[in-house]
Amino acid sequence: MDRVPGITESRQVFKGRVFSVRIDEVEYDDGSAHRVDVVEHGASVAIVATPAIDELVLVRQYRHPAGTSLWEIPAGTCEPGETLIDGAGRELREETGFSAGRLTKIGSLWTTPGFCSEVMHFFHAEELVEGVTDFDDDERIEVGRFTQQAAWRLVVNGAADAKTVLALFWLEGGRGKIGSHVGR
Repeated sequence: MDRVPGITESRQVFKGRVFSVRIDEVEYDDGSAHRVDVVEHGASVAIVATPAIDELVLVRQYRHPAGTSLWEIPAGTCEPGETLIDGAGRELREETGFSAGRLTKIGSLWTTPGFCSEVMHFFHAEELVEGVTDFDDDERIEVGRFTQQAAWRLVVNGAADAKTVLALFWLEGGRGKIGSHVGR
């Protein structure tokens, strides 16, 4: 199981603004070959912005695949040549208007490794200073400040996404690095 299957063929079948799709033919140790569809998505950043001890900043926007608007921690993708931390700071400013006096990486995870190459990098933004938002042309965003309890109610009501759930667990778990409690 530790040997990576060989790729015998790979072809891009779609290239969009946000992601591409390729089809790989992979060959396993036992000689069998299988088709694997892969969504290629660049690195993304997600920001747990806490203006106060028991408060976090969420953004609400329409998510077409979900068919509804969801409350989420601010997130986005890095620009070409941009570092992860610079991308996180930029996304926070653009989507919420806040700038962080301190921005700390707290961990990374594969979002959906069964079919997508995206790795999401999480940052904690503290010492926030309010400013002006700078939305992309296709963004219609509402910014809100929530207590952790109020944010959990959004989750219970189906109005929040998975990265926001992870952020809430992180806030409740002591705010260390993601996974830092493992092995204790």
